[in-house]
Amino acid sequence: MCAVTSVCPGPAQRCVPIHSQRSPQLHRNGADIGGVERIHRFTKSERAAHWLVAAAFAVMLFSGGQVPHHWTWTTPALDVHVGAALVLLAGLGALLLFGNRGALRTTARQLRSVRGDDREWLDPGRILNRRPAPPVGRFNGGQKMNAILATLGLAGLYATGIYLLTIGRSAFGHLHGPFAFLTTVLIAGHIFMALVNPSTRHALRGMTLGSVNRDWARHHHRRWVEEVEAAEAVRPSDL
Repeated sequence: MCAVTSVCPGPAQRCVPIHSQRSPQLHRNGADIGGVERIHRFTKSERAAHWLVAAAFAVMLFSGGQVPHHWTWTTPALDVHVGAALVLLAGLGALLLFGNRGALRTTARQLRSVRGDDREWLDPGRILNRRPAPPVGRFNGGQKMNAILATLGLAGLYATGIYLLTIGRSAFGHLHGPFAFLTTVLIAGHIFMALVNPSTRHALRGMTLGSVNRDWARHHHRRWVEEVEAAEAVRPSDL
């Protein structure tokens, strides 16, 4: 936002407005106040994959709760449930074929790579004693563990779901419900951090608009910001 002042060189001359840039400000909870500097965090393909998983899982969760104990292939809730599962697989496949494959592969690699600083971030002693978190990359240890466990939960849901549809109810098929419950708990924790927790809910902007406040990112993901800024500092003539 610009403030406007006027400079009048002389009594016979017209005043000329001068625009001064207001310095960026950041709310302590991560909300924007005035002009702020952004840093790009997620591409359109990454955001599309995230919201595809979110929407498909929500449909599978609510439709799965409506499937009766004795179902047939003509049961509407089952058709919606299986349809959402197929749409999720088809959508992710389409993004890998036609979207930004490089960005998707990078995100997958970063999420499954647990480094020493991630283990330090996850250290119960650090959390209980409220010690400062170590500098981390684009994802912290909590986000990585949530993503890894949620992916395993979805894999378990698909495996047990296919078993139920093809073999029928048995010991393995009965694990479908527990997998659904545990995966829902993980995703509920993710939603809480994105919508409710004051210090992290600013991250939701990255998954909706693609960019976040640079100062917020520097506080929560300092190593990632330093890597981005180092890349920004390299001019084409330096290559």
